[in-house]
Amino acid sequence: MLWFFLALAAALTQAGNDVISKRFFGDLTAYEMGLIRLLFAMPLLLVGLVYVPWPELDRTFWLCMALGMPLEVIAFLCYMRAIKVSPLSLTLPFLAFTPALVILTGFIILDEELNMYGAMGIMLIVTGSYTLNLSYAKRDFFAPFLAIYKEQGSRLMLMTAFLYSLTSAIGKLAISHSSPQFFGVIYFLFLGLIIIALFPLMPGARIDNLFKRPLIGLIAGFVLATMIFCHTCAISLVQAAYMISVKRTSLLFGVIFGWLVFKEENIKERLLGVSIMMAGVVIIGFPG
Repeated sequence: MLWFFLALAAALTQAGNDVISKRFFGDLTAYEMGLIRLLFAMPLLLVGLVYVPWPELDRTFWLCMALGMPLEVIAFLCYMRAIKVSPLSLTLPFLAFTPALVILTGFIILDEELNMYGAMGIMLIVTGSYTLNLSYAKRDFFAPFLAIYKEQGSRLMLMTAFLYSLTSAIGKLAISHSSPQFFGVIYFLFLGLIIIALFPLMPGARIDNLFKRPLIGLIAGFVLATMIFCHTCAISLVQAAYMISVKRTSLLFGVIFGWLVFKEENIKERLLGVSIMMAGVVIIGFPG
Protein backbone atom coordinates (compact mmCIF):
# COMPACT_ATOMS: atom_id res chain seq x y z
CA MET A 1 0.00 0.00 0.00
CA LEU A 2 3.03 2.31 -0.06
CA TRP A 3 2.06 3.43 -3.56
CA PHE A 4 -1.35 4.57 -2.26
CA PHE A 5 0.10 6.88 0.40
CA LEU A 6 2.68 8.24 -2.05
CA ALA A 7 -0.05 8.98 -4.61
CA LEU A 8 -2.15 10.64 -1.90
CA ALA A 9 0.87 12.74 -0.89
CA ALA A 10 1.33 13.74 -4.55
CA ALA A 11 -2.33 14.82 -4.67
CA LEU A 12 -2.07 16.84 -1.47
CA THR A 13 1.14 18.61 -2.50
CA GLN A 14 -0.22 19.38 -5.97
CA ALA A 15 -3.34 21.03 -4.54
CA GLY A 16 -1.25 22.74 -1.85
CA ASN A 17 1.06 24.30 -4.40
CA ASP A 18 -1.91 25.76 -6.28
CA VAL A 19 -3.08 27.39 -3.05
CA ILE A 20 0.42 28.78 -2.38
CA SER A 21 0.65 30.21 -5.91
CA LYS A 22 -2.79 31.81 -5.81
CA ARG A 23 -2.51 33.09 -2.23
CA PHE A 24 1.02 34.53 -2.26
CA PHE A 25 1.74 35.19 -5.95
CA GLY A 26 -1.74 35.99 -7.26
CA ASP A 27 -0.71 39.63 -7.77
CA LEU A 28 1.85 38.57 -10.39
CA THR A 29 1.27 37.44 -13.96
CA ALA A 30 0.28 33.83 -14.58
CA TYR A 31 3.69 33.26 -16.18
CA GLU A 32 5.53 34.60 -13.13
CA MET A 33 3.36 32.48 -10.82
CA GLY A 34 4.31 29.35 -12.71
CA LEU A 35 7.98 30.25 -13.13
CA ILE A 36 8.48 30.81 -9.40
CA ARG A 37 7.47 27.28 -8.41
CA LEU A 38 9.63 25.78 -11.16
CA LEU A 39 12.61 28.04 -10.51
CA PHE A 40 12.82 27.22 -6.81
CA ALA A 41 12.24 23.51 -7.44
CA MET A 42 15.08 23.16 -9.96
CA PRO A 43 17.97 22.91 -7.43
CA LEU A 44 16.17 20.01 -5.71
CA LEU A 45 15.47 18.35 -9.07
CA LEU A 46 19.15 18.67 -10.02
CA VAL A 47 20.10 16.95 -6.76
CA GLY A 48 17.54 14.25 -7.53
CA LEU A 49 19.02 13.79 -10.98
CA VAL A 50 22.35 12.87 -9.37
CA TYR A 51 20.78 10.05 -7.33
CA VAL A 52 18.25 8.74 -9.86
CA PRO A 53 19.67 5.90 -11.99
CA TRP A 54 20.19 6.94 -15.62
CA PRO A 55 18.66 4.48 -18.08
CA GLU A 56 19.81 4.09 -21.66
CA LEU A 57 18.01 6.71 -23.72
CA ASP A 58 17.06 6.03 -27.32
CA ARG A 59 15.69 8.09 -30.21
CA THR A 60 12.09 7.45 -29.17
CA PHE A 61 12.64 9.01 -25.75
CA TRP A 62 14.07 12.22 -27.18
CA LEU A 63 11.34 12.36 -29.84
CA CYS A 64 8.73 12.15 -27.07
CA MET A 65 10.46 14.97 -25.23
CA ALA A 66 10.52 17.11 -28.38
CA LEU A 67 6.83 16.50 -29.07
CA GLY A 68 5.64 16.75 -25.48
CA MET A 69 7.46 19.87 -24.32
CA PRO A 70 5.63 22.47 -26.50
CA LEU A 71 2.27 21.01 -25.46
CA GLU A 72 3.36 20.89 -21.82
CA VAL A 73 4.45 24.54 -21.87
CA ILE A 74 1.09 25.67 -23.29
CA ALA A 75 -0.78 23.48 -20.78
CA PHE A 76 1.32 24.84 -17.90
CA LEU A 77 0.62 28.46 -18.82
CA CYS A 78 -3.12 27.75 -19.28
CA TYR A 79 -3.15 26.01 -15.90
CA MET A 80 -1.51 28.91 -14.07
CA ARG A 81 -3.75 31.46 -15.77
CA ALA A 82 -6.83 29.41 -14.82
CA ILE A 83 -6.03 29.28 -11.10
CA LYS A 84 -5.14 32.98 -11.14
CA VAL A 85 -8.36 34.33 -12.68
CA SER A 86 -10.99 31.95 -11.29
CA PRO A 87 -11.88 30.15 -8.03
CA LEU A 88 -10.01 26.89 -7.44
CA SER A 89 -13.34 25.12 -6.93
CA LEU A 90 -14.37 26.07 -10.48
CA THR A 91 -11.07 25.29 -12.20
CA LEU A 92 -9.27 22.27 -10.71
CA PRO A 93 -12.24 19.85 -11.05
CA PHE A 94 -12.00 20.09 -14.83
CA LEU A 95 -8.72 18.17 -14.75
CA ALA A 96 -11.00 15.15 -14.29
CA PHE A 97 -11.66 15.41 -18.03
CA THR A 98 -8.10 14.27 -18.81
CA PRO A 99 -8.71 10.50 -18.39
CA ALA A 100 -12.08 10.87 -20.12
CA LEU A 101 -10.46 12.62 -23.08
CA VAL A 102 -7.76 9.93 -23.27
CA ILE A 103 -10.51 7.36 -23.76
CA LEU A 104 -12.34 9.44 -26.34
CA THR A 105 -9.25 10.31 -28.40
CA GLY A 106 -8.26 6.64 -28.36
CA PHE A 107 -11.74 5.70 -29.55
CA ILE A 108 -11.88 8.34 -32.32
CA ILE A 109 -8.26 8.37 -33.53
CA LEU A 110 -6.93 4.92 -32.73
CA ASP A 111 -10.18 2.97 -33.04
CA GLU A 112 -9.74 1.66 -29.51
CA GLU A 113 -12.79 0.07 -27.93
CA LEU A 114 -14.90 2.26 -25.66
CA ASN A 115 -15.94 -0.17 -22.92
CA MET A 116 -18.75 0.09 -20.37
CA TYR A 117 -16.47 1.43 -17.62
CA GLY A 118 -15.10 4.19 -19.83
CA ALA A 119 -18.59 5.25 -20.93
CA MET A 120 -19.84 5.29 -17.32
CA GLY A 121 -16.81 7.28 -16.18
CA ILE A 122 -17.29 9.88 -18.92
CA MET A 123 -20.98 10.25 -18.06
CA LEU A 124 -20.17 10.80 -14.38
CA ILE A 125 -17.48 13.38 -15.18
CA VAL A 126 -19.86 15.33 -17.44
CA THR A 127 -22.61 15.09 -14.80
CA GLY A 128 -20.23 16.32 -12.13
CA SER A 129 -19.14 19.29 -14.25
CA TYR A 130 -22.83 20.21 -14.60
CA THR A 131 -23.30 19.96 -10.83
CA LEU A 132 -20.45 22.41 -10.17
CA ASN A 133 -22.85 25.19 -11.27
CA LEU A 134 -26.09 23.50 -10.25
CA SER A 135 -27.59 26.68 -8.78
CA TYR A 136 -27.81 28.10 -12.31
CA ALA A 137 -30.23 25.32 -13.27
CA LYS A 138 -33.03 27.28 -11.60
CA ARG A 139 -32.89 29.71 -14.51
CA ASP A 140 -32.46 27.22 -17.35
CA PHE A 141 -31.54 23.53 -17.65
CA PHE A 142 -28.51 24.35 -19.81
CA ALA A 143 -27.41 27.32 -17.68
CA PRO A 144 -24.78 25.31 -15.70
CA PHE A 145 -23.03 24.39 -18.96
CA LEU A 146 -23.25 28.02 -20.11
CA ALA A 147 -21.67 29.07 -16.79
CA ILE A 148 -18.70 26.84 -17.58
CA TYR A 149 -18.28 28.61 -20.91
CA LYS A 150 -18.48 32.05 -19.29
CA GLU A 151 -15.92 31.26 -16.57
CA GLN A 152 -12.48 31.92 -18.09
CA GLY A 153 -10.68 29.65 -15.64
CA SER A 154 -13.01 26.74 -16.42
CA ARG A 155 -12.42 27.15 -20.16
CA LEU A 156 -8.67 27.32 -19.68
CA MET A 157 -8.64 24.23 -17.46
CA LEU A 158 -10.66 22.30 -20.02
CA MET A 159 -7.99 23.22 -22.57
CA THR A 160 -5.35 22.10 -20.07
CA ALA A 161 -7.15 18.78 -19.59
CA PHE A 162 -7.17 18.22 -23.35
CA LEU A 163 -3.46 19.01 -23.65
CA TYR A 164 -2.69 16.73 -20.70
CA SER A 165 -4.59 13.93 -22.43
CA LEU A 166 -2.05 14.23 -25.23
CA THR A 167 1.05 14.69 -23.08
CA SER A 168 0.06 11.77 -20.83
CA ALA A 169 0.14 9.43 -23.82
CA ILE A 170 3.46 10.87 -24.98
CA GLY A 171 4.85 10.67 -21.45
CA LYS A 172 3.77 7.06 -21.08
CA LEU A 173 5.76 6.19 -24.20
CA ALA A 174 8.78 8.13 -22.92
CA ILE A 175 8.65 6.28 -19.59
CA SER A 176 8.64 2.94 -21.41
CA HIS A 177 11.91 4.03 -23.03
CA SER A 178 13.49 5.30 -19.78
CA SER A 179 12.16 4.96 -16.21
CA PRO A 180 9.43 6.70 -14.17
CA GLN A 181 11.86 8.34 -11.75
CA PHE A 182 14.29 9.59 -14.40
CA PHE A 183 11.49 10.83 -16.65
CA GLY A 184 9.74 12.71 -13.84
CA VAL A 185 12.89 14.60 -12.89
CA ILE A 186 14.24 15.32 -16.38
CA TYR A 187 10.82 16.30 -17.73
CA PHE A 188 10.29 19.05 -15.16
CA LEU A 189 13.89 20.23 -15.49
CA PHE A 190 13.40 20.68 -19.24
CA LEU A 191 10.05 22.37 -18.62
CA GLY A 192 11.67 24.77 -16.18
CA LEU A 193 14.48 25.62 -18.61
CA ILE A 194 12.02 26.32 -21.44
CA ILE A 195 9.80 28.47 -19.21
CA ILE A 196 12.88 30.45 -18.15
CA ALA A 197 13.93 30.87 -21.79
CA LEU A 198 10.53 32.42 -22.56
CA PHE A 199 11.08 35.19 -19.98
CA PRO A 200 12.09 37.94 -22.48
CA LEU A 201 8.94 37.24 -24.54
CA MET A 202 6.48 37.53 -21.66
CA PRO A 203 4.87 40.98 -21.27
CA GLY A 204 4.99 42.36 -17.76
CA ALA A 205 7.45 39.77 -16.47
CA ARG A 206 10.09 41.22 -14.14
CA ILE A 207 13.05 39.49 -12.51
CA ASP A 208 12.56 41.28 -9.19
CA ASN A 209 9.02 39.87 -8.97
CA LEU A 210 10.45 36.34 -8.90
CA PHE A 211 12.35 37.01 -5.67
CA LYS A 212 9.93 39.31 -3.83
CA ARG A 213 8.96 36.51 -1.44
CA PRO A 214 11.96 34.15 -1.42
CA LEU A 215 10.87 32.09 1.61
CA ILE A 216 7.46 31.37 0.09
CA GLY A 217 9.19 30.65 -3.22
CA LEU A 218 11.42 28.08 -1.51
CA ILE A 219 8.36 26.46 0.07
CA ALA A 220 6.58 26.35 -3.31
CA GLY A 221 9.66 24.81 -4.93
CA PHE A 222 10.00 22.21 -2.17
CA VAL A 223 6.30 21.30 -2.42
CA LEU A 224 6.56 20.90 -6.21
CA ALA A 225 9.70 18.75 -5.93
CA THR A 226 7.98 16.62 -3.29
CA MET A 227 4.99 16.13 -5.59
CA ILE A 228 7.26 15.03 -8.45
CA PHE A 229 9.20 12.52 -6.34
CA CYS A 230 6.03 11.11 -4.74
CA HIS A 231 4.44 10.82 -8.18
CA THR A 232 7.38 9.05 -9.79
CA CYS A 233 7.91 6.67 -6.85
CA ALA A 234 4.21 5.79 -6.69
CA ILE A 235 3.87 5.16 -10.41
CA SER A 236 6.88 2.83 -10.30
CA LEU A 237 5.14 0.65 -7.69
CA VAL A 238 1.71 0.11 -9.27
CA GLN A 239 -0.17 0.35 -12.55
CA ALA A 240 -0.31 3.93 -13.83
CA ALA A 241 -4.12 3.98 -14.03
CA TYR A 242 -4.43 3.12 -10.33
CA MET A 243 -1.90 5.71 -9.26
CA ILE A 244 -3.41 8.52 -11.38
CA SER A 245 -6.90 7.73 -10.08
CA VAL A 246 -5.72 8.21 -6.49
CA LYS A 247 -3.73 11.31 -7.37
CA ARG A 248 -6.87 12.88 -8.79
CA THR A 249 -8.03 13.36 -5.20
CA SER A 250 -6.11 16.61 -5.68
CA LEU A 251 -9.36 17.88 -7.22
CA LEU A 252 -11.18 17.34 -3.93
CA PHE A 253 -8.32 18.85 -1.92
CA GLY A 254 -8.34 21.86 -4.25
CA VAL A 255 -12.04 22.53 -3.70
CA ILE A 256 -11.66 22.18 0.08
CA PHE A 257 -8.63 24.49 0.12
CA GLY A 258 -10.52 27.00 -2.04
CA TRP A 259 -13.25 27.09 0.60
CA LEU A 260 -10.94 27.20 3.63
CA VAL A 261 -8.34 29.68 2.32
CA PHE A 262 -10.26 31.85 -0.16
CA LYS A 263 -13.81 31.50 1.25
CA GLU A 264 -15.14 30.47 -2.15
CA GLU A 265 -18.92 30.28 -2.43
CA ASN A 266 -21.41 27.52 -3.33
CA ILE A 267 -19.07 25.00 -1.76
CA LYS A 268 -21.73 22.32 -1.24
CA GLU A 269 -22.64 22.01 -4.91
CA ARG A 270 -18.99 22.17 -5.92
CA LEU A 271 -18.05 19.42 -3.45
CA LEU A 272 -20.92 17.34 -4.82
CA GLY A 273 -19.81 18.02 -8.38
CA VAL A 274 -16.15 17.18 -7.82
CA SER A 275 -17.12 14.02 -5.90
CA ILE A 276 -19.18 12.82 -8.87
CA MET A 277 -16.32 13.65 -11.23
CA MET A 278 -13.85 11.77 -9.02
CA ALA A 279 -16.17 8.75 -9.06
CA GLY A 280 -15.96 8.85 -12.84
CA VAL A 281 -12.16 8.97 -12.71
CA VAL A 282 -12.06 6.01 -10.31
CA ILE A 283 -14.34 3.94 -12.58
CA ILE A 284 -12.07 4.68 -15.55
CA GLY A 285 -8.91 3.94 -13.55
CA PHE A 286 -10.12 0.77 -11.80
CA PRO A 287 -12.01 -1.14 -14.51
CA GLY A 288 -11.23 -4.50 -12.97
